[in-house]
Amino acid sequence: MEDTRQAGEQTRLWNGSAGRAWVENQEVLDLMFKPFEDLLVEAVSAESGGRVLDVGCGTGSVLLAVARRLGAKGRCLGVDISEPMIAAARARAEREGTPASFICANAQSHAFEHAGFDMILSRFGVMFFDDPVRAFANLRRAARRDAELRFIAWRSAAENPFMTTAERAAAPLLPSLPVRRPDAPGQFAFADRRRVDSLLAEAGWTAMDLQPIDVACTLPEAELVRYFTRLGPVGMRLQEADDRTRTQVIETVRAAFEPFVKGAEVHFTAACWAVSARAP
Repeated sequence: MEDTRQAGEQTRLWNGSAGRAWVENQEVLDLMFKPFEDLLVEAVSAESGGRVLDVGCGTGSVLLAVARRLGAKGRCLGVDISEPMIAAARARAEREGTPASFICANAQSHAFEHAGFDMILSRFGVMFFDDPVRAFANLRRAARRDAELRFIAWRSAAENPFMTTAERAAAPLLPSLPVRRPDAPGQFAFADRRRVDSLLAEAGWTAMDLQPIDVACTLPEAELVRYFTRLGPVGMRLQEADDRTRTQVIETVRAAFEPFVKGAEVHFTAACWAVSARAP
């Protein structure tokens, strides 16, 4: 019952305000996370096979870059539970004329073609499964023998102060902010490297490798307020707040971000795991 409830929460979240916010802020988020896109795309080559699956593909930036890299040799598929983001990804592919396909489905349970992919990728898309072992086992079945799994996930909240600045600053003003639960589906669900290794092993993957990476990221200062008022826990709660509370929160949170502001840009370090594994 708990797993079903959590799966329903994720579906509602990403097909509601969170999904719409990502679509509306697509350009800023793509720019901010471009270094991670580059890391994943560089790992793809036609020699290793051109059938690529992007899990939690969002608005499609990573998969479209992969498809451009592979060209005619590629067969690229993106999957996400968010219909708004999948619609945006399809529109981008059509607009660019890039040969990539997108489906709105839950990668945890979707019936992918058996052994249909040479590589499975994800940029921040695999931490939201309510049953990670089942999800990674399903992805393993979709992978051909010796196919590679590569994904990037956040390390701990403590190592990513930028990502938790808004909620820490806003907490006294927004008592309804949800408390993050370790190992629950969400941004920092894969903080514990031993847990990630165990989940992948239980799902049948081999040759796991987890490398800590600390990546410099930027976004325009002019987009900072829009960023924290539309995205994350604070962004979600502000949609329900009265005008007075909203004004107080914006002033308080913007001041808390000041250490990250350098002129016209916001700079922060993203502490993540670069994870790879093989299908036996």
